Amino acid sequence: MSIKVLYFASLRETLGYSHETLTLPATIATLGDLRAHLAKRGGAWEALDVGRNVRMAINQEMAGADTAVADRDEIAFFPPVTGG
Repeated sequence: MSIKVLYFASLRETLGYSHETLTLPATIATLGDLRAHLAKRGGAWEALDVGRNVRMAINQEMAGADTAVADRDEIAFFPPVTGG
């Protein structure tokens, strides 16, 4: 399964990537699985740890950790947005 992953705002700055294309192992079935997989890279990637406040979307729609990931999905990770 191949997906495109986008990183926005402070995550993009922390990770040094705006996007990447990944071929996922068969063990990655959900957004939560993907997030944990990326966080295991260590270092700056720990910004995606489950305990961190990170929002997720699949194909431009907000999604939760239990949402299934499919071939050719576009996944986005971003910090919560505040305004005032």
